[in-house]
Order: sequence, then C-alpha cells, then structure tokens
Amino acid sequence: MQCTSEQHLDGDILERRFVLGEIPGILWTPASASASSPVPLILLGHPGGLPRMHPRLLERARRSTAAGYACATIELPGSGDRPRSAAAEQARTDLHRTLAAGQRIDGELIDRLVLPLVDAAVPEWRAVLDDLLGRPEIDGPVGYAGGIISIGIRLAVVEPRIAAAVLFAGSYVPRSLFEEAPRVRIPLLVLLQWDDEDNDRQMALDLFDAFGTTEKTLHANMGGHTRVPAFEGEDGNRFFARHLR
Repeated sequence: MQCTSEQHLDGDILERRFVLGEIPGILWTPASASASSPVPLILLGHPGGLPRMHPRLLERARRSTAAGYACATIELPGSGDRPRSAAAEQARTDLHRTLAAGQRIDGELIDRLVLPLVDAAVPEWRAVLDDLLGRPEIDGPVGYAGGIISIGIRLAVVEPRIAAAVLFAGSYVPRSLFEEAPRVRIPLLVLLQWDDEDNDRQMALDLFDAFGTTEKTLHANMGGHTRVPAFEGEDGNRFFARHLR
C-alpha cells in the first residue's frame, strides 16, 4: 500500500489517502491508535464516487474515530477516476430509462447492475483489509458499515474477520444475494428509510427476514434516501462497541 498524502484533522484524526495496486482509498485513525494500543477497524461502504462522497464519509469517520475506531474506505470499481465498464454503464443507462418510464425494475437488470460490482468489489475490500490489519496501530475485530447492501451481504458471508455490520437498506438486491442472506451469521443493525423513493420497502423487509443471524435489529425511520437521522451514527457506535470491543 502506497500512502499518497496525509493530514491531521482537528489534531485528533490522521487522514491518509492511499493506493493499493489500482485501488484508491482513505484511512482515518484516531490519535490514540499506536502499536502499544491498537484500535479496531470499521470499513466504511458507500455507493461510489469517492470525491463526491468524501464529506459524508468524513463525518462518519469523525464519529467513529471519536469512539476509538480506525476507519477505511475505498473507491468502488468503475467509479470516481477508475476505469469504466461498458457493461456497467449500459446497465445504469437501462436503469435510468426504466425508472423514467415508470416501469418495474426486473431481476435481469438488477443482476446486470449489481452482481459484477459485488464480484469485483469484495476481493478488493479483502485485499485492503489484509494490508490494514498488518499495521501495528490497527487490530481486529472488524466492522462493516453502510454502502451498497449487496456488497455488505457478500462480505459478511465470505470474510471471517468481519465481526458485525451496519447495513443500509437502500439499493436493489439480486435474487442470488437473497439466497446468500441465510448464511449471514454475524450481528447486524439494518437501517431502513421508510419513505425511500429508490427503495422497495417490502424487499428490504423480506431481506431482513432472510438473514440467518440470530442477532439482528432493524431501525426504520421516516424520510427519504438521504434523510438518515444523525442519531443513527451514535446507535451504530454503540452497536459496534458491543461487538468490536
């Protein structure tokens, strides 16, 4: 991993931008993190476009580092300055056309839109995790928070170092990921915006029911896709405190 820049924020957080192979990302660590006192790690998911998402990610990282965690995020394949996929671009165009026409989003389009991204992003998250856990100031266990829920599902199934996850129910989920959901056995906190204009509420409830873990909590709040209440960040920290400490 190559560090491309670093800066101290408010004197309490060290923000380091990095590149691992072709994967750009950001690592935030609290001032308390050291080789003699390593801190747990939370992976911050997002829908892509790291420059655009940075202010929101930084706010999430501020809350988590204040609670004593390191945080890291990466740019998704095909987003930001990363090379585009013609198939993914076509799938997004077809999605926007279908939504503009008021038509139903079918399973074939969801598969084309989501499955290649999951298949590409999850190995990258795991590669970055390998590197981060080799740093003396960072230790397990690891949490995953936010982002595209299908990526969170796959990571929860295949990555044993992830001990708990906060998932945002706000994106389309392929049927094959529904079939993986019963294999998710880690503690979950799922956030659902009840009035999310881009989310199939019943699908989100069915997915929550399908998760195989015996420790899962659903927080449903009124409001649209970006109206997640600020207090959910505090609840997320309390959730991680129970499972990462």
